[in-house]
Amino acid sequence: QVQLGESGGGLVQPGSSLRLSCAASGSTSRTYAMGWFRQAPGKEREFVAAINLSGSSLYYADSVKGRFTLSRDNSKSTVYLQMNSLKPEDTAVYYCAARYSGAYYESRSYVYWGQGTQVTVSS
Repeated sequence: QVQLGESGGGLVQPGSSLRLSCAASGSTSRTYAMGWFRQAPGKEREFVAAINLSGSSLYYADSVKGRFTLSRDNSKSTVYLQMNSLKPEDTAVYYCAARYSGAYYESRSYVYWGQGTQVTVSS
């Protein structure tokens, strides 16, 4: 089994930056495609970003393109989400997830999920 743990969330002002980290533990000998999703109060969980096994292919939701950057360090079994120019609309619980295959933008493709980290953007 694989356990995922997110960190790096917090309360920031609009225009600020945060870097979220997702560290994998347990059976980490296999490399997974990874994704980030978020869920705001009263809203459905939505796709944010995804990365393939090697890190050569990146995918972003239109709402975060140009502001968020996803990367991975397989030697550390960790993926990162650099979030710049944060907006109040980015306020949500952010979840890291891992998948074997399937569409990167579909939550049903992911088999392992972290517990989430809260990001609040407010003045």
